[in-house]
Amino acid sequence: MTKDSIPLAGVIGQPVAHSRSPRLHGHWLQRYGLPGYYIPMEVAGADLAHVLDNLPKMGFRGVNVTIPHKEKVLDLSDVVSDRAAIIGSANTLTFQNDGKIHADNTDGLGFIANLKQEAPDWDGSAGSALVLGAGGAARAIIAALLQEGVPEVLVTNRTRARADALKSHFGAKVRVVDWNQASAAIEGAATLVNSTSLGMEGKEELKVSLSKLKPETLVTDIVYAPLQTNLLISASEKGCRTVDGLGMLLHQAVPGFERWFGKRPEVDEELRKAVLA
Repeated sequence: MTKDSIPLAGVIGQPVAHSRSPRLHGHWLQRYGLPGYYIPMEVAGADLAHVLDNLPKMGFRGVNVTIPHKEKVLDLSDVVSDRAAIIGSANTLTFQNDGKIHADNTDGLGFIANLKQEAPDWDGSAGSALVLGAGGAARAIIAALLQEGVPEVLVTNRTRARADALKSHFGAKVRVVDWNQASAAIEGAATLVNSTSLGMEGKEELKVSLSKLKPETLVTDIVYAPLQTNLLISASEKGCRTVDGLGMLLHQAVPGFERWFGKRPEVDEELRKAVLA
């Protein structure tokens, strides 16, 4: 790659047609008048190693990684950040000048940055958090919550074995709650997080009773289509502060954009509107 070649980045996954990342990075490139392109690429699992080997040769500085490749790319990377290792998956790859692939996970960083932007007085140490779901997003969120001083994270999942696996991974500060006990566990939570795709357009609804939800609980949902999920609407009606899921997507993109295009971008209302347009 020559010094003045046009930087390329993108997102790889299967599928990727739904991804808002090209619109997000495209907005920043245009806003800051930077040369470069951000390209969505559908990549099958069988082709992943071959693709990662060749992207740097084609002028790519790095890529975002989405389902189903976020775990597999760790084995294909030369350098893995501490947080990607702790979480067990990567969403941001940077192709370094020496040819090495650097893997990072910025999902938890994006989650916390979104909370702090939308609810500046949120304090992780104020009480326990209840996380609904035990997938890859839950992993990143639990790691981030513990780092922010949350004293205990309760995890509940429709398949208990996946929640138990997170307990084994993170240890004593994580406690598993049966899915049918989730409604009762809400009562003691200072923070409630939906990390599942339940409530997303085209998916089934999240069927967890909020009868014990207290007005002082902060409620956030990683789903951003629709922006106001039924969980957030119901929590709002109970007087809770709510934080939608779009900001997590926006904030997790900041480190990658800075590494690939050389400018630290801002997350603001103009960006939200551009991504939602």
